[in-house]
Amino acid sequence: MTDRKDELAANLAGVEERIAAACDAAGRGRDEVTLIVVTKTWPASDVRILSGLGVRHVAENRDQDAAPKATACADLPLVWHFVGQLQTNKVRSVVGYADVVQSVDRARLVSALSKEAVRAGREVGCLIQVALDAGADGRGERGGVAPSGVAELADLVAGAEGLRLDGLMTVAPLTGEYAGRQQAAFERLMDLSTGLRRTHPAANMVSAGMSADLEQAVAAGATHVRVGSAVLGVRPRLG
Repeated sequence: MTDRKDELAANLAGVEERIAAACDAAGRGRDEVTLIVVTKTWPASDVRILSGLGVRHVAENRDQDAAPKATACADLPLVWHFVGQLQTNKVRSVVGYADVVQSVDRARLVSALSKEAVRAGREVGCLIQVALDAGADGRGERGGVAPSGVAELADLVAGAEGLRLDGLMTVAPLTGEYAGRQQAAFERLMDLSTGLRRTHPAANMVSAGMSADLEQAVAAGATHVRVGSAVLGVRPRLG
């Protein structure tokens, strides 16, 4: 366990240095960017170590992994983010532990989240997931809503009981006009955020960038970066 703590501490320090350097290069304060460590596939023991190292935000993308892990770590001062595509049959479980759902991309999901948040007596933060590779059906390969659908969906979240509209999220697309152009993709997200804040001023969270492209996200203005492998290492294969 000591070896693992040393490994995570060194990795975390390296990521912190990268974020600080990116903030400096962009003329931003380090306190303007929040690190979210994506702990998917890694055990609760790693989450506990990370908490001891000062990490406060963790993210998961599969409810079957996240729910027991969140329960095992319920005593820790953590903010839990759900970042994966979310099916409505998993909403009740996810609302039980997630403080923020970053993958809101359709009206039916908004309704389900609202119903379960009210039932649980919780307020759940929501980010609209933007698909910059959206096809004719208005959805992206990894979920998300087309930019043209953001305003309508944001209004639904803002008006839904038990939910709080926090902002926008995207994943750099692998196809379409932004493929291989991460910073351009993140700048497009920032443009959308500027538009959103005209009608919803408090929805100022912009979640973008992962281990490979966090610098581009910081340069574009992201407020939160989601980093997994750069902190925890290469993930074990799922069975």
